[in-house]
Amino acid sequence: MQITMKYGKRGLPLEIPDGLEADVIRKKGMPILEDPAAAVKLALSHPVGCRPLAQEVRGIKNVCIAICDITRPVPNGILLPVLIQELMGAGVDPASITLLVATGLHRSNEGKELLELVGSDWILQRVRVVNHIAKNEDDHTDLGVTPWGMPVKIDKRFVDADIRIVVGLIEPHFMAGYSGGRKVIVPGIAHQDTIRVLHSTRMLKQEGVENCRLEGNPLHEEQIAAVRRVGRSLAVNAVIDEDRRVSFVNFGDIEKSHLSAVAFARPYFEIPVARKYKTVITSSAGYPLDKNYYQTVKGMVGVVDIVETGGDLFVVSECSEGLGTPEYAESQARLIDVGIERFLEETSQKEFASIDEWESVMQIKAMKTATIHLYSECLTGEERALTGVHVITSLTEAIKRSVEEKNDKRVAVVPEGPYVVLLYRPGDKGGYGRSD
Repeated sequence: MQITMKYGKRGLPLEIPDGLEADVIRKKGMPILEDPAAAVKLALSHPVGCRPLAQEVRGIKNVCIAICDITRPVPNGILLPVLIQELMGAGVDPASITLLVATGLHRSNEGKELLELVGSDWILQRVRVVNHIAKNEDDHTDLGVTPWGMPVKIDKRFVDADIRIVVGLIEPHFMAGYSGGRKVIVPGIAHQDTIRVLHSTRMLKQEGVENCRLEGNPLHEEQIAAVRRVGRSLAVNAVIDEDRRVSFVNFGDIEKSHLSAVAFARPYFEIPVARKYKTVITSSAGYPLDKNYYQTVKGMVGVVDIVETGGDLFVVSECSEGLGTPEYAESQARLIDVGIERFLEETSQKEFASIDEWESVMQIKAMKTATIHLYSECLTGEERALTGVHVITSLTEAIKRSVEEKNDKRVAVVPEGPYVVLLYRPGDKGGYGRSD
């Protein structure tokens, strides 16, 4: 049996050894929009919780549109041309429109990569496109502090705009519950101080900070509190299927439209599983999410709920750009040097997390349940040592060994990785993995 795992741009064929019983877990079949551009236009005129776009922008002087960076497969080539054309049709001068790339603390997107991100040369020729730089103090407006203690510092180009719009993708997120909406602002266009408090260990260890959870998720609540400090913002939200085709799009008030889009997405992304497995194989969702090891951690966390304690978790991730940032490499080196418990103890005492150490904290969540094995063709020897997991060269042989050692021939395979979140529901008669 051969299964193609999401891996880089080309995929990775996985040969399941003879004699194994593989439960291949995917999203439920999703509806596909026949004319997604027309659906965007319809959404802009039939919004959720606000007036149609043409009415919202009547008489305004400038617009700032925040878009996700290259690590997210947002269908910007479909969404943005329609959005810009509608703004221009409503009388907005394209010279007064700014596209702000919500990089968070990721690197900037430039050149050919920027064109790939925006998806339209027509747009690059007409509107101003700039990257958010979280470390530039003067680029941000200080909007005070949330009751929990997070400083709210947001890119002033967005704060000062007459109309603020975010364009995002609705997908599971291992901290915020779901991506999109308020997350494009915080952490997307927030100052590093805001990001470092939001992603601190003392936040991440709180109950409710997890995949697919919004209600009772303290991190999500902090994001909402910050967005309300910014003031009225609008959103275009998209949902895509496993093949990156548009399944849903809406527009409206940033909070209300996000909740509406999440309600659509939940039945497809959240998969009940009726048993746990001693061997689980997953991915980091392929390009662009698996460009580095930093993003790969999401694949580990997305399936950990169905891995038996002490089981083997295999993740495939190309990591074409290596480990990630130098700060992340330093965090991983600390984790390996001092061990899990001391690392958590030390980071829990910080108000401001060191940059990117939060991904090490999230990796620990998976490490506490399973032995993690990584298949990647692009990491150097030094980078492999800093992953903190077992790096393998033959996925099929490693799976064979796992099955033999665990004495259980039934395995779970999740080709799309973190875009499918597996929820252990032993009493769910419709869940995957039933023995009947």
